[in-house]
Amino acid sequence: MDGAELAKIQKVRVIRNEQRQGLMRSRVRGSDAATAPILTFLDSHCECNQHWLEPMLERVSEDRSRVVCPIIDVISMDSFQYIGASADLRGGFDWNLVFKWEYLSVEEKRKRQKDPTQVIRTPMIAGGLFMINKSYFEELGKYDMAMDIWGGENLEISFRVWQCGGSLEIVPCSRVGHVFRKQHPYTFPGGSGNVFARNTRRAAEVWMDDYKKYYYSSVPLARSVNFGNIQSRVELREELKCHSFKWYLENVYPELRVPDTGHATYGVFKQGLKCMDTLGHRTEGTVGLYACHGTGGNQEWSLTRDKLIKHSELCLSLPEPRPGTSLILAPCQNSDLQKWVRTEGERLIASEGQNLCVDSVREKGSGLVVETCDKTVLTQRWTFLPNKT
Repeated sequence: MDGAELAKIQKVRVIRNEQRQGLMRSRVRGSDAATAPILTFLDSHCECNQHWLEPMLERVSEDRSRVVCPIIDVISMDSFQYIGASADLRGGFDWNLVFKWEYLSVEEKRKRQKDPTQVIRTPMIAGGLFMINKSYFEELGKYDMAMDIWGGENLEISFRVWQCGGSLEIVPCSRVGHVFRKQHPYTFPGGSGNVFARNTRRAAEVWMDDYKKYYYSSVPLARSVNFGNIQSRVELREELKCHSFKWYLENVYPELRVPDTGHATYGVFKQGLKCMDTLGHRTEGTVGLYACHGTGGNQEWSLTRDKLIKHSELCLSLPEPRPGTSLILAPCQNSDLQKWVRTEGERLIASEGQNLCVDSVREKGSGLVVETCDKTVLTQRWTFLPNKT
């Protein structure tokens, strides 16, 4: 456990912290001690596939401002089975600033069919596995050393690389397996939510300019989290003469839609102590209830002037107008079965033109459904709480 066996391997040096430092400060300590011109960061719970290193080294050696990642395959945490991941994915995020994998566009897939070895530009990296030129890493400001434990550091370094003249790539000829765990095997002082919000808020305050308001709209509780002193990181951005976040959205991540706050109201639908929640589902997924947590995310919805109820770019949809039908998330098409009217003092949510209302009576089995509207039924009564601006 103390690394003695690892230290027997030629070239391996084991450096131990005397007290807990978290991921960011520990990685910087390792990079400071490294003597090679190129750094490779890997989580401990990884297994490298054959010839994984050379394709990434080639890209960084050609251009020191490239920060490159392998395709991250899945290693089952239960059986250690190795499962190859799709080569048609890249990293992204929503306005809650939580990392997500997203599929490439049809056009990008078509380009890659002609040459599957072509690298993939990615707006964001997962953060656990990447390669970077050592001197470039240092010039770029390493990591934000005031971030704690884990979380948000991938967001911050992704913004910084792109906005300050570098690029992020996924190299499809390099594959590394990673054990994706269901929960962290260690504690977070003050709770993981607070630590993640503090780190994320530091990144938002330094790099997102006025667009940070959409993060706070999506995660309103983050406003109350103390993010510490960011003066040195603001000065770093000025010294590096970095681009604006508007430039990032226009040139790196135009697919991230900027919310039209003039045509929508953001908030949560509450029923007792629970809130309407996507449960992490995406297109065609059902919608349910989950304990209200006040951090937006899967519980944030927007009410538009067009009578749509939206989560990100998906709409609350009724597949067919009959009682007992489960509600789903679907691409917004402005169809009649995606339009909703709040009635009876705005407590009921009725499908426009139908006597059918959103009901949680079967949520444990079928998710939220529609039933014949009845203002006396408690499972049809909802309170919409708009976000504080």
